[in-house]
Amino acid sequence: MKIPKERRTYCPYCRKHTIHEVLESKRRKASELKWGQRQFRRVTAGYRGYPRPLPSGNKPVKKLDLRLKCKECGKSHTKRRTFRVGRVEFTT
Repeated sequence: MKIPKERRTYCPYCRKHTIHEVLESKRRKASELKWGQRQFRRVTAGYRGYPRPLPSGNKPVKKLDLRLKCKECGKSHTKRRTFRVGRVEFTT
């Protein structure tokens, strides 16, 4: 999918429409302290196996996480709408 490198959109920090640089950010590693991860570690601890059937079939494509960085104030914010895409190409 082709996405423009720059776009003019609303900046919540400047409170006006400015030119933003479009960046693709990588997802961070999930926190081990979250309740779901603590429960998962507790269930899989010891001699027990995986608590649910392993997923089979093709994996879905990851969601694209776009960040918009304001050219005036330099602050970045996330775009509201995320979507799944296989390959991204930033165009001028």
